[in-house]
Amino acid sequence: MPPLVREALSLADRAGFEKSCSPGTGRLLHVFAAQVRQGRIGELGTGSGVGAAWIASALEPDAELVTVEHDDLLARRNAELFGDLANVTVIAGDWSELAALAPFDLLFCDTVVPKLEEVDATVAMLAMGGMIVLDDYRGLGRVGDSPRNAWLHHPHLVATEVLVSDAEAVVVAVRR
Repeated sequence: MPPLVREALSLADRAGFEKSCSPGTGRLLHVFAAQVRQGRIGELGTGSGVGAAWIASALEPDAELVTVEHDDLLARRNAELFGDLANVTVIAGDWSELAALAPFDLLFCDTVVPKLEEVDATVAMLAMGGMIVLDDYRGLGRVGDSPRNAWLHHPHLVATEVLVSDAEAVVVAVRR
């Protein structure tokens, strides 16, 4: 486990934050972030910074990570956690504030999944060929799972589900 991830997990413990990115999702993000040689990675919902730490630990020098957290205290703590990394920016605010910084080559949605009516706006934040990762799904999809299906069957995405543990799946999609 990268040292920065350990620091973020410690921050989560001290803050009593219990919704951190899982190790399985973190390892997947670590791999995807390493693929972004140059460009921009975004994260919606920094929380205690665990997902961002997985991403930042794999960042290439010419890639940047911009992450947004709506909780001001958590955002300040994350700004301190990532303060020594010139290519990581923490924004205190709503997830939609990232739209002004689009397009993203990789976008991690580590927050409440955008409402169905916000899916198109989120997809528009991706560069062509850009990837989005949405976590915290329980197991593989079921018929009638509207939020998950909105991503899996979006006309501008090629998408699949990946199990990252026995109980958790993520949706991974590429904009076309």
